[in-house]
Amino acid sequence: MTPIELGAIAIGLTLFLAFLGVPIGAAMVLVAAGGMYATVGERFMWVTFKTLPYDFSSQYTFAVVPMFVLMGIVASKSNIIHDIYKSAADWLAGVRGGLYAATVFASAGFSAISGSTVVNSAIFGKVAMPEMVRHGCHKGFSAGSIAAAGTLAGLIPPSLGFVVYGILTGESIGQLLMAGVIPGILTAFAYIVVISVVMRVRPSYVPTAMTRPPLAERVRSLGKVWPMIVLATVVLGGIYTGFMPPSAAGAVGAVGAILLALARRAISRADLGAAFHETMVITSTLFFIVIGGLLLSRFFVISGFIGELTGMLDAMDLEVFEFLLFVIVLYLVLGMFIDPLSMVVVTLPILYPISQSLGMNGIWFAVIVAKLVEIAAITPPVGLNLFAVMAASETKISAREIYRGILPFLYAEVVVLGLIVMIPAISIWLPALMIAR
Repeated sequence: MTPIELGAIAIGLTLFLAFLGVPIGAAMVLVAAGGMYATVGERFMWVTFKTLPYDFSSQYTFAVVPMFVLMGIVASKSNIIHDIYKSAADWLAGVRGGLYAATVFASAGFSAISGSTVVNSAIFGKVAMPEMVRHGCHKGFSAGSIAAAGTLAGLIPPSLGFVVYGILTGESIGQLLMAGVIPGILTAFAYIVVISVVMRVRPSYVPTAMTRPPLAERVRSLGKVWPMIVLATVVLGGIYTGFMPPSAAGAVGAVGAILLALARRAISRADLGAAFHETMVITSTLFFIVIGGLLLSRFFVISGFIGELTGMLDAMDLEVFEFLLFVIVLYLVLGMFIDPLSMVVVTLPILYPISQSLGMNGIWFAVIVAKLVEIAAITPPVGLNLFAVMAASETKISAREIYRGILPFLYAEVVVLGLIVMIPAISIWLPALMIAR
């Protein structure tokens, strides 16, 4: 059996097991074990399984994962989202479609201390959706704006997606985190443009007018959110300037979030304990998936699949944009059936080496992958963010309503993706400044 056939069978078996309901981490571990046993023998398989997981999980750099997860969970449990959303709604009251825009701005702000798109979508589904419906916003478009705005957490640091990409590829996690800043801001701006256009094309979507609070009250609303703004600035500024590595910045962020929550008396001892427990569950689950991906990647290498596939593509004289077109189609199709993280962990060990053989900048490719993952998160029929909003919201929303509501934002995503592909500087300019330092 040729290496290409072995690799194709391994990928097919992994996806088949996932479709059967086997957790993706377990599916990759099983396929990697079977593949290594069949190709290089039992002894090599056991040595790899004993050494690789330990070598990976013992690296100090990856302490950034639980720290960023803890920071986001503590922030979400301390009602900071209510304060962020209320402040944004107060400042945009009286603006046409202001509540929709407030959702985008508030979600972008929370993304700077969250890192999880599903968490963003679910929490804003609870906080923003009832308020939007109460003021006459269109249910489907409201849910669509919440789900779309949730994807900003996949780009705006601290994005866990970029951390996982760095773990799998060896790219600088600090540079990856900074690479998402400008694309994230560009995406938020595109959402605001979409909202403005829809408000004019669909007058029935416009909510009832809200009275703008006095300036003094709006300024006071900022007083509840500025500590988190300062915290996010310190964490991201520390990474950007090189004053703190990502792992240390994550620890500062987690401790800062806990101290701010305690100072505000916004979190109980039980909530804090629950936050630590949730962090451990999420981190261990994430690490198990990534370790499974690394084991499967090791099998792809030792079986010769990666080398032969790269050689085939070199012989085809494939251009960068032709490869990117293939990646875009692949991710959009897989994203309809597989959750984003699993999709990345399964495909990246194959796609990243090919991208490097074509001379692509690894940071630029990371942003393209992150953007495709976020598009997948809001693309029917799977779209995890869509289901997160539907499940979390107290307002009953049908799948048909949210599918129609998300469409305008998908158009915006296509435009932003096109800009990122055509203008690599959008992704690599900020990280390049870090290197220059």
